[in-house]
Amino acid sequence: MRIKVGDEVEVVSGNYKGTRGTVQRVLPKENRVVVAGVNMVKKHQRPRPTGGRTQAQGGIIEFEAPISASNVMLVCPETGEPTRVGIRRDEDGNRVRFSKKSGNPIS
Repeated sequence: MRIKVGDEVEVVSGNYKGTRGTVQRVLPKENRVVVAGVNMVKKHQRPRPTGGRTQAQGGIIEFEAPISASNVMLVCPETGEPTRVGIRRDEDGNRVRFSKKSGNPIS
């Protein structure tokens, strides 16, 4: 997977098309990512014991659900446009991600 935690991405398809956010979690086995502010869902949760004397609070909680990694594109830090990501080796033999649009490395 060429998207990492902390990358800024833009959603390119789906209900949140055009929305930008940072990647909070990557789920490589499921090919999904969690993006801040995208795919917000509400879950009704009942109070439940936490193992101590107190209970976890119940109610309606709102959180970001994962979306498919194929629905997001990395935003190039230099041009600010969505781009595909490539991988090449540097002089030391380390893998480096780079922007296919500008050709510049991505940190």
